[in-house]
Amino acid sequence: MELQAQEGRLIAAVGLGRILVATAVPVERDAVAQVFPDRGGVEVIAAGVGPALAAASTAAALTAAALRGEPYGLVVSAGIGGGFQPEAPVGSLVVADGIVAADLGAETADGFLPVTELGFGTVLHEPPADLLRWAADSAGARTGAVLTVSTVTGTAARAAALRERHPTALAEAMEGFGVAEAAAAQGVPVLEIRAISNPVGPRDRAAWRIGDALAALTEGFGKLAPVLESWNRHDS
Repeated sequence: MELQAQEGRLIAAVGLGRILVATAVPVERDAVAQVFPDRGGVEVIAAGVGPALAAASTAAALTAAALRGEPYGLVVSAGIGGGFQPEAPVGSLVVADGIVAADLGAETADGFLPVTELGFGTVLHEPPADLLRWAADSAGARTGAVLTVSTVTGTAARAAALRERHPTALAEAMEGFGVAEAAAAQGVPVLEIRAISNPVGPRDRAAWRIGDALAALTEGFGKLAPVLESWNRHDS
């Protein structure tokens, strides 16, 4: 009974507003938006590439919606990304249990230090646990950390270093942490969902399967849509 009560409170909280899905580029936006042809209570935007532009665009969308009296109750960072092998194979879907700024910090003689160890800032945003579980279960996705990087990994050494610092990482992308920062600043819960287009490691464009990843993104949101729509029906 207590779990049901907690779930009911979470659904009600998320249902207080519409849902903003922030992708990086138009092709990702279109892959998600086709699941919501009437747009309804779900708005899908191409926020731009990289954490700074993603944060600025998401913050602008959240602010504009609030000023219209139509606030968002959930933000989803979505798109394709690299997957750490073998845990996140190409074509699979990952939902982040931690949205991590992987290169926000300082390089020192003793190695990388995140800003939190320098005494300020944050490098991690976590979605509500129940929301994470429902999203992953409905979409058939793996769960693990998704790293936000400003430079896409292109060597085995870099991939190994990231995995050493973040042993639960399943994927990397370039926007999630920026989207999460904007959402957190306005007190809105956040998810990150990534469809894997390529292995994290040595840069090999021939191994990329962008079309397959976009198809997986559409399929995953197709499965997730009833969950999102059920949250929207609690608007009042």
